Amino acid sequence: QPFQRVEAVGKNLFCFFGPLAGPLAVVHVHFGMAGVWAVFDSNREEVPPTTSTTRLCLEHADSGLVSHLSAMTVNLGDEKLFSTKKASLGEDPLRDDADAHVLFAKVNTLKRSIGALLMDQAFFCGPGNIYRAEILFKAGVHPNILGRDLGRERFDRVWYHTVDLLQRGFVQGSILTVDPAEAAALGNPRLRRYIYNSEKCGRCQGKVQSWDMSSRTCYACPACQPPPADGGDFGATKGISAAETPGDVKVFVSHCASESLSARLTQGAKKLLVSELKEELRARALSTSGKKADLVSRLDAAILLASGASGGGGVQAPVSAYVGSSKNLKDRKRFFLEEHQGPKKGIAYVDSYAAAAEKAGAGESRAVSPYT
Repeated sequence: QPFQRVEAVGKNLFCFFGPLAGPLAVVHVHFGMAGVWAVFDSNREEVPPTTSTTRLCLEHADSGLVSHLSAMTVNLGDEKLFSTKKASLGEDPLRDDADAHVLFAKVNTLKRSIGALLMDQAFFCGPGNIYRAEILFKAGVHPNILGRDLGRERFDRVWYHTVDLLQRGFVQGSILTVDPAEAAALGNPRLRRYIYNSEKCGRCQGKVQSWDMSSRTCYACPACQPPPADGGDFGATKGISAAETPGDVKVFVSHCASESLSARLTQGAKKLLVSELKEELRARALSTSGKKADLVSRLDAAILLASGASGGGGVQAPVSAYVGSSKNLKDRKRFFLEEHQGPKKGIAYVDSYAAAAEKAGAGESRAVSPYT
């Protein structure tokens, strides 16, 4: 059947096949965390065999194109499948038909926190955990404020930054939330995110807090995002567990928002893998024995000592910390080339090659590929 169009609603793709006059067959796809839709040109390359995770194979005889899809969800239906699923989803900040007024009318009545609502695809369709942390930070809104207490002005700030950051991620192929001008003003031009998976706030350097919210880690800077006086979501909940109580952030090596080794070293040794800790210790002629906590403590002490010896000029990392950094990255990437004036304005679109190069230069996973 001929392919007609594809629509994205949040994290869902809908592909339409059939005659232009209809009826159309609809393929619904949700990639999950590790889905891939690969396209091969059989006239120019050898098409790999399908695997146990391949859910759909498409072939186009005239062009020689072959497509392999692996995803968490692959459903086949008619146009009712699309209309039913779309009706169950909330407002997608990347779609032109998103209606902030309809969304506010729903949020404004709810005794649920804005942090929980931002992750509920029936309300905000698209954002994930990293975006939740960064959207609410930029909006200056604490995650525990209830929807019914949010008010229109704060809701508008949340919606603005939801649209703004997801648009930026869409056109640049990376989760970048810090405005380049502010990053430069803060003295950290390579700063990519403000508070996600960070012990200190990228803006005020205050201590970031984290806690469990619906089995996902929630982040906030109490100084930049004042918590509600009545406790918000906590004030409305009895018997909360220790995990649901705000506390110090326990940083980890993130695969979704990874950082280069040199960037992680500026935050101390906690974010390093055991293999990286041992490599850094060997480079400093220090012992590599003991558990991870011992290695972290030993490397942190060495970094502190080196920093003091150099007059506080920052982390003194060995050459190993910079191996593999991309050269001439400025020639291979395009950031905001014009002054960023809001959603969909002043945005420099980045192709997948440039996005992958930018990620490589920052030490992040190059999940963006011209073939996926």
